[in-house]
Amino acid sequence: MNKSKSDALTKVPAVTLGFWILKILATTLGETGGDSVSMSWLGETTPQAGHAGLNGYLVGTAIFGLLLIVLVWAQIRARRFKPWLYWATIVASTTAGTTLADFATRSLGIGYMGGSLLLLACVLLSLLAWFKTTGTISVSSVVSPREELFYWITITFSQTLGTALGDWIADGSLGYAGGAAVFGAALLVLAALRYWTRISRVFLFWAAFILTRPLGATVGDFFDKPLDRGGLDLSRPLASTVLAVAIVVLICLIPQRPGRHPSADGAAA
Repeated sequence: MNKSKSDALTKVPAVTLGFWILKILATTLGETGGDSVSMSWLGETTPQAGHAGLNGYLVGTAIFGLLLIVLVWAQIRARRFKPWLYWATIVASTTAGTTLADFATRSLGIGYMGGSLLLLACVLLSLLAWFKTTGTISVSSVVSPREELFYWITITFSQTLGTALGDWIADGSLGYAGGAAVFGAALLVLAALRYWTRISRVFLFWAAFILTRPLGATVGDFFDKPLDRGGLDLSRPLASTVLAVAIVVLICLIPQRPGRHPSADGAAA
């Protein structure tokens, strides 16, 4: 019976308030961390951008993409839920999403609308492929390498989509603070729907998961963008360090437990 209970545990965390707090902090870190590498260190926003034929957004995507592949491989190889590994993989996916979205919308010249539509299509296609293969897209089904691979592919696309959406709204008339307020309000609406309606919990999870990314993107941009563009002009590396420390502290303080497979009750009976 103990073995059955163990088998019923997923390799992703239970979806709790603590999960969403960490997710928002991780997406904000992804924005400041991705911008630190592609814009500050690789000079994508300096007059020397494109020096020696290198594209900062593309190089940044390669760096974080390689890190993400290694962490996803380690996550799939792990036999149980490991909080530090899981959240490191989430941060890697959101930083890779930041640089990839910037490359798509800026370097490829398709703009925020084009990039958002393209990435939305990628998210929907990954969810469709996941559903067609396994019959569900619920995160509570992530108990084997096959489901994990779909999970991390979908997450990476959703993180990238969220970056494009956040930049699209924030660079418009609303600004960074206004954009953060819009996405924050949208998440509150989803929370209300979760408790007061019978709308699919799987749909609400993925909608919230996607919307936390543009919220993090706008908050991250608000921290590090120049004052004349509505930001606080804080150091990107400093902001990234503060966010990373906050995440580490919260992982230690917030109880971290794996979610349970839908068959858990039956397995334990």
